[in-house]
This record gives sequence, structure tokens and C-alpha cells, in this order.
Amino acid sequence: MTQPPRNRDTRTLATVAHTAFFLLLGASVARFLLRHPGEPRTPWVIALSITLALLYVLGPALGGAPLPPGTGTGTGTGTRDPAPTRQPPGRLVWLGLVVATWVVLVVLAPSFAWCAVPLFFTALRTLPPRAAIVLVALLTLFVVIAQLKLAGAFDPNLLLAPPAVAALATAVFVHMERQAQAQRTLIDDLIRTRRELAATERREGTLAERQRLSMEIHDTLAQNLSSQQMLLQAADRTWDTDPGTARAHVRTATGIAARGLAEARRLVHDLAPAELADGAGLADALRALDAGPDTEVRFHLEGAPAPLPDRVQSALLRIAQGALANVREHSGARTAALTLSFLGDQVVLDIADDGHGFTEPRPGAVAGSGAARRGHGLPAMRARVRQLGGTLTIESAPGEGTVLSAAIPLEPAP
Repeated sequence: MTQPPRNRDTRTLATVAHTAFFLLLGASVARFLLRHPGEPRTPWVIALSITLALLYVLGPALGGAPLPPGTGTGTGTGTRDPAPTRQPPGRLVWLGLVVATWVVLVVLAPSFAWCAVPLFFTALRTLPPRAAIVLVALLTLFVVIAQLKLAGAFDPNLLLAPPAVAALATAVFVHMERQAQAQRTLIDDLIRTRRELAATERREGTLAERQRLSMEIHDTLAQNLSSQQMLLQAADRTWDTDPGTARAHVRTATGIAARGLAEARRLVHDLAPAELADGAGLADALRALDAGPDTEVRFHLEGAPAPLPDRVQSALLRIAQGALANVREHSGARTAALTLSFLGDQVVLDIADDGHGFTEPRPGAVAGSGAARRGHGLPAMRARVRQLGGTLTIESAPGEGTVLSAAIPLEPAP
């Protein structure tokens, strides 16, 4: 498995620091042996050097593994973990042994003070930042004292150089940790934002699908059931006085029930209008619509028919069905005219009737003189047209009928 860039960079930096430590430790041993051969402290220096090297190598096994990135008490970025990681005792013991061994070595041979730079990195990786900075400051102070003792005289360079190196190393490391923490925070925010966006899209998709189903049910099953109820009530009223008319109402209700059953099955199958199944075009489906036995429906086709997307055909058919249902139930119209016009860049469906009309559609109303009492038709029509980027207009006045017009833009032919 490919390691993340952050882990690869950390491993590379650790490898460089470890290599530098052993190079400086070896150089310090060689320098001491060349300048102080045969001194009584030489065996101690060699033994302590080997001990320090072994401690450094065996650090992970002794509990001296560094903290994972992002743990501890924070890196000064202003963000903290909810629960800072408690230091395992083995890690602190290991670091204490390494520092103590190095301090004894520097007391015996001040030239080993140069090994402090890799130890800075080790302390910064092992301890939380605040504790590590305190330790780095103490080690730097000890290095300055050791170097001044080795020089035997005051030297401004020896007084200022070690703190400058320590400050530079600490600043670089802390800056890198801050950048890494900021990057981790940004990645976490992006992941959380993606999850929230996906959840929002799912909710919006669910709401849109519910709205679509509501419109489909209203324009098909609800309208059919309402028409059947009206026809059966009319048949019941005229059953004794005019059996022929009553039977005609029953037959019409039966036909509507059959179409409603087909619609219900189509809804269950794929939510496509039954009238558009089996390759039937929109014009044929509109031509087959009716508004009941008391209203004559006429269909007109204007312009050269062009292929329409399924969504456009379904929307226009549903709008026509809803409008004719209102004509049948509320307008008292004798005639209704459906006009489908292909105007090149748009398709327009007009539904006009000579019924009672109404003053103006109120919020929640639909077309027809009794539209105010319904509540779902007009919002459903507007929603269908709006989803396709079109417009829905209604013109009506009391006693002058109603004209409903749905205009939907079409994509230009390639």
C-alpha cells in the first residue's frame, strides 16, 4: 500500500536526523581519540558513546517511539485535540536515559555537544511541543556552557551560535508541524463538507422525487378518482328518472377507472404516462383526452412536429390532464380546445375553455372556476414547467372562460 505523503516526509526527515546523529557521534569519538589518546577518561567516553548509540537504536523497543502526527497538546496552530495523548512512561524513561548519557559525555568531552542538534529533533518528535521546547532550551544552555569551557575564553560566537541553531531547528520543525496540522484540518473539513454535501443532495433528491410522485398521483389517480366520484354521484341521482343517462355515466366512470388502473400500473413500473407508452406521441395522447360527456374537447396541432424529450412530453400531458379535469369538474364548459404549437425554439400547449372563468388564481389554486377549492393542480403545473425552464400563464375572467398556456424551451437542433 502506498504511504501518504505526510508519512513519507516524516520518515525521510527522521532518517536524515538519525544519520546526522550517528555521523556527529562518530566524528566526536574520532576527534576525542585523536586529540586525547590514552587518557584515563577514554574508556568511559568510548563506553558512553556505545551506550548512547545503543539507546538511540533501541529507542522504539524501549518505548521511545515518537508521537503519532497530530497527537499531544497541539502545535500552536490554535487547534487542540479533544483529549491530549498521555505520554507512556517508557518513552519518557528512554528520552531521559539518552539525554543523561549525552550530558555525561559532554561533561567528559565537550566536543560531543554537536550531537545536540539531532537530539533537538528527537525531543521535538517525542515530547509535546511545550515540553520539547523547554528541553531544547536546557540542552542549548548546556551546549553553550560546554563550548565556552572547551574554548577556555569568552567567545561571542560560541555564546550566540548554539541558541541560533537551536532556535532555527525548533522554528523549522514547529512550522512544519503547524503546516501539517493545518493540512490535516483542511482535509478533515473537506471530507466532512463532502459528506454533508452528499447528504444534502440525497435529501434534496428525496424531496424532489416526493414532489414528482405527488404531482404524478395528483394528475392521474386523484383526478381519475375525483371524476369517477362525480360521474357515479350523477348516475345515482338520475338512476330512477333517466336510466339511460345513468348507465352512460357508469360506463364513462368504468372507462376512467380502466385508464386509472393503467396509470397506477405504469406508475409502479416506471412512472411514465400510460398514454405515451408503446411509442405513442404527445399529439396522439392529447388528441385522445376528454373532459367528460358534457364537454367537447378539440385538439389542434400547429407547426412542424419535432421530437420532444420524454420529460417534456410527460409534463405537457400531465398539465393537459390536470387542466381538463378542472374543466370537467368546475368550469361548466361546453367546449375545450387543446392547441400544441411547435415554434422552433419552444413548444407551447394552450388549453382554453368557454366555462365560468374566475377572477384570478390564488396561491394553491388551479385552473378552472372552482380552482380555489382544489389546492395542488396549479402548483404542480408550475413546478413541472419550472423544472424544464419554462413558464405557465393563466388568463381568465368571470363568465369569459379560461386560457392556460405552458411554454417550454427546446434545445436547438445540432
